[in-house]
Amino acid sequence: MSASPEQAPRGNAPLVNAPLVNAMSVDVEDYFQVQAFAGCIDRADWDGFAPRVADNTHRILDQFARHGVKATFFTLGWVAERQGALIRAIVAGGHELASHGYEHIRADAQDPPSFRADIARARAILEDTGGVAVRGYRAATFSIGARNLWAFAELEATGHAYSSSINPIRHDLYGMPDAPRAPFRPDGTALWELPMTTVRLGGRNLPCAGGGFFRLLPYRLFRAGLRRMHRADGMRAMFYFHPWEVDPGQPRIAGCGAKARFRHYTGLAAMAPRLDRLLDDFAWDRIDRVFSDLPGIGPGARDAARNGAG
Repeated sequence: MSASPEQAPRGNAPLVNAPLVNAMSVDVEDYFQVQAFAGCIDRADWDGFAPRVADNTHRILDQFARHGVKATFFTLGWVAERQGALIRAIVAGGHELASHGYEHIRADAQDPPSFRADIARARAILEDTGGVAVRGYRAATFSIGARNLWAFAELEATGHAYSSSINPIRHDLYGMPDAPRAPFRPDGTALWELPMTTVRLGGRNLPCAGGGFFRLLPYRLFRAGLRRMHRADGMRAMFYFHPWEVDPGQPRIAGCGAKARFRHYTGLAAMAPRLDRLLDDFAWDRIDRVFSDLPGIGPGARDAARNGAG
């Protein structure tokens, strides 16, 4: 990958004297669909679990409404098939609808034909259910990296304008620490990759994008990381979390390892209050508006695609 943070377009740098607005995103999946439980829950058994994703996502929609925040909802096609009213509520609330693939299969566990089939299926379901064009995609578990950069060409071929699938950190489940930290166009495509937010410290990229790290780290430390990134890099943040993270009463999954349980359940009770603080401390909006100065991402491009121009 030839792009670098210095070469990448500064499309997420704030205008002079303009407020710094960051991108808020939600990965819409249920508690039994997460990567941490993939080894102890079979996909064939998903329909046997009582769904909680609709109620949890409505809680998030209400929380965003109280703070006047719009966001991007990367949603599983599997969820959209079963929760059509939820998808329509997301769209009716003025939020951006985007794709998280069909059933949370890692992109690096698929070959190009199966990946293309998965993302095309998810996009079609989401567009038919939500009645809007779907231009954004996030891979399950940030599973686009050095081994499967071919995925970007498949995303472009299926009508996506951007991906937010690379986390430029070292992690046991994902990560591409040498990837650009700023938005870039992968080689040979017109598609944008919008990496997850990191803080550069001591020659390393440290995670500062949400998820489990947001629940595990002291809030003041996470807030300081975002502010340091703003000052040092002049870049807008990309934040993400999941509906199950605001649900401390969710059923406990038996038979999974201690690491999986720690990652999934730690900090759930404090998540909603932490989000309130985060929504107050920084300015947030949906991805297609935060990065609207990058060609092909803004709402106008989305509407053109829905009308058959994209």
